[in-house]
Amino acid sequence: MSKVKTLGQFIIEKQNDFPYAKGELSRLLRDIGIAAKIVNREVNKAGLADILGDASDSGETNIQGEIQKKLDVFANEQFIAALSVGGEVCAIASEENEEMIVVDNAQSKNAKYVVAMDPLDGSSNIDVNVSVGTIFSIYRRLSLSGPGNIEDFLQRGTDQVAAGYIIYGSSTMLVYTTGKGVNGFTLDPSIGEFCLSHPNMKTPSSAKTYSINEGNYVHFPDGVKKYIKYCQEEDLASKRPYSSRYIGSAVADVHRNLITGGIYIYPVTAASPNGKLRLLYECNPMSFIIEQAGGKATDGERRIMDLEIKTLHQRTSFFAGSADMVDKACDFMKKYSTAEKVK
Repeated sequence: MSKVKTLGQFIIEKQNDFPYAKGELSRLLRDIGIAAKIVNREVNKAGLADILGDASDSGETNIQGEIQKKLDVFANEQFIAALSVGGEVCAIASEENEEMIVVDNAQSKNAKYVVAMDPLDGSSNIDVNVSVGTIFSIYRRLSLSGPGNIEDFLQRGTDQVAAGYIIYGSSTMLVYTTGKGVNGFTLDPSIGEFCLSHPNMKTPSSAKTYSINEGNYVHFPDGVKKYIKYCQEEDLASKRPYSSRYIGSAVADVHRNLITGGIYIYPVTAASPNGKLRLLYECNPMSFIIEQAGGKATDGERRIMDLEIKTLHQRTSFFAGSADMVDKACDFMKKYSTAEKVK
């Protein structure tokens, strides 16, 4: 019988991968795991606990202009509390807060890290019992001591020291990377621990699935429209047509494609000319994971993790998944954007 390895045991074993860290990163990942368990508990009993639906009758919106759900607020509070009490971070950036959150207490004044997060991605799916998730990104602070500052967050994705997501679905999984491969842990509710279930995750270089909200087709760039038509064409040699699979939760769509292969696309549209997904706490952490699993992530032209960050809530287009499929989509983007410029 194989030995069960918990998230805590795995993190301790890998601690030597970070000679500059003296256990702080391990404890930080542990804190994230604890908050994930609390959020998971509420997600699983949402229909019984009066926490489904909007956060207020007036339909409050967050900084993104999106209606806040009760679980959005709850998840945000739980992760902020866990990260603040843990003492390993000096500042937090969240999708739900316009400004960064300064962690100013005795334990965190000399903390080495900052965390950027989307506490509950895909929350529009909550009321219909579809998978949602949490995304997090960890950076070493640039400021020397005391409370963190905005410059601590304005680092490229290549500067991340760790990133991950938690998916709350038929089972709850925590998937993360520290730049040395990707590992997935499934929550065993009988013992209350995340256990290693998907070691050294690798995504296929190609597959037969594309994920995009085709309801916005008329507003897509020509390159995206042509790539979708390519996916739908019949061609035995390339095993087309491909299957269209779109959940509407980036964590769920990326998680599926990470395991089975595929491409996830969230392009610019007329309504979102800069893209809709956030670079700091959605695209960068997801890109880190995807690349570590052997895939690729771009904005249709440039590698996501090379993009310069200028604001906390900066948006971008996003093409991510199996390497060959991302390359093909980018070829279409390059070809038809060039054609537009010639016109």
